[in-house]
Amino acid sequence: MNGKKLSFLADESCDFGVVRALRAEGHDVLAVAEMMSRSDDRELIAFAQSQERILITEDKDFGWLVHVAGVKSNGVIFIRFPGHSRSVMAKIVCDVVEKHRDWLSKSFVVIEPGYVRFSELP
Repeated sequence: MNGKKLSFLADESCDFGVVRALRAEGHDVLAVAEMMSRSDDRELIAFAQSQERILITEDKDFGWLVHVAGVKSNGVIFIRFPGHSRSVMAKIVCDVVEKHRDWLSKSFVVIEPGYVRFSELP
């Protein structure tokens, strides 16, 4: 890892391989799966915002919360990988984090195999 350490909150839907890979790169990652068994999306995004953490999820409801409901965020990474591509998912997420670290807290980021889209937070 070349840049500063980033702080993330990994939603319970986030594949734990992503959590382990980001931690191995030196990032501070809180995993909801390690903290509680059930969570509320609005509470999670509010917690991430209050802790200045970028939320990582595979739950598309966060897109609605940010873009339609206007819920404040410190950045969201939405991962969309089908089963046959999941073996490379953690590496691709780490690559995106390293390459675009300065944009993550200002954006809703969608990461798919071969495709990354950034939209500015409202």
